[in-house]
Amino acid sequence: MTHDDIEIIGKNVKDMYGTFMGKVVGTITDIDGSIQSVGIDCGSQGLQQIQYEQLVVQGEAVIFIPKWRLDSQRLIREKQLTLRRLKALIDIVSENDDMKADAEIIHEKYKSKLTSLDETESEIKAILEARLTELDVQMKSAKMLSFDAKVQYKSNEISDATFETVKSCTTEVIEHVTHETAEIANVKSRIADLELEAHEIAPPSTPDIQESAVTYLETPEREQVVQTILPEAPTEPIVTSSEPVSIEALPTPEPPRESEATLTFPEPPQQVTSETSKDDNDNDWLARMEAQ
Repeated sequence: MTHDDIEIIGKNVKDMYGTFMGKVVGTITDIDGSIQSVGIDCGSQGLQQIQYEQLVVQGEAVIFIPKWRLDSQRLIREKQLTLRRLKALIDIVSENDDMKADAEIIHEKYKSKLTSLDETESEIKAILEARLTELDVQMKSAKMLSFDAKVQYKSNEISDATFETVKSCTTEVIEHVTHETAEIANVKSRIADLELEAHEIAPPSTPDIQESAVTYLETPEREQVVQTILPEAPTEPIVTSSEPVSIEALPTPEPPRESEATLTFPEPPQQVTSETSKDDNDNDWLARMEAQ
């Protein structure tokens, strides 16, 4: 334990905005003598164990730094450094394509770091929102105390000195809450800017539409679907019928009018076929003989 670490015992502890918190009553050290946490007597809130990294010695007082502030500052610092290195890596690869294979490993390392920082960022955002809710409650309470003191003063229930004391104390609380709220808003804005910058440098991987379509067509599931949709080849030969194909009947023409001449055509000569009776053939032969 160094001499400066011993001097914090017995000193008053204030927050970053000057509000009194308590007094240091002791420390808990590691085996090597370094301080791990500090015990602070906070009055009605009891003995509070606070991490030593959250305390800064300034003269006769010890300043308490909220953990959300330390975590957010660490996140912003690490993310800024990671983004600067990613930019430098992209510039190096753009100047020399031969180094692309060597830079791929480092590029994946920084992308993995950004992923872990995104998880930490989500946790810090939740803590900041919870702290804003607490500050809003404190602001309403301080305004209520100030207004109630004003009512008591107007009704001659408290003296001028008492009213001024209440007014001064509640004003300090309101200023404290206002400063911390503004600081949280500033931190959230810086985190949002870094998040936007990270998306510009390393946007989320979205496959190209054409590549996605080709990949989809090349998948075994797609091939199976296509095979099931295609018609199966016939297993038996197709037999064509020798019968003539029937043609749909044409519309029946209207009968001719009485004024129109009716044309009659001679009947075609009868074709002699094998089905002609034998008696008809004999009669034709006798007629030809008699003619001779």
